Amino acid sequence: MTERVAFSEAAADLVRHLTADHGPVMFHQSGGCCDGSSPMCYPRGEFLVGGADVRLGQVPVEGLEAPVDFWMSSAQFDYWRHTHLTVDVVDGRGGGFSLETPEGKRFLIRSEVFTDDEEAHLDPVVHGDQVDVGQEAGPAS
Repeated sequence: MTERVAFSEAAADLVRHLTADHGPVMFHQSGGCCDGSSPMCYPRGEFLVGGADVRLGQVPVEGLEAPVDFWMSSAQFDYWRHTHLTVDVVDGRGGGFSLETPEGKRFLIRSEVFTDDEEAHLDPVVHGDQVDVGQEAGPAS
């Protein structure tokens, strides 16, 4: 299967640091204006997802027990569905409630269009109404 989302090594380092400070984390990208167009990092379960959100993937990060869920609003996903997303990190002010803000860093997305072969083998997305609240790491039972 082709993964839809990954972390750069710098982003993975920051995710490990944030997880050590805050516990397991998750990402959401709403696609709204300003901060909403950047991936936002929250403690897992703090941002409630619903039927208008899709989980693009559960990204393994070396050194963490559980993969990190990456969610996106369905409307934003319509624009990004044909691209592989790499979460990266740069110096600067992050989004208002995103966990990296006090670190003087901000997450951003780098993208690359899937090849036809990659697109034919994409991992499926999961809609937010298919998971139990607080159980982002798996499908609803």
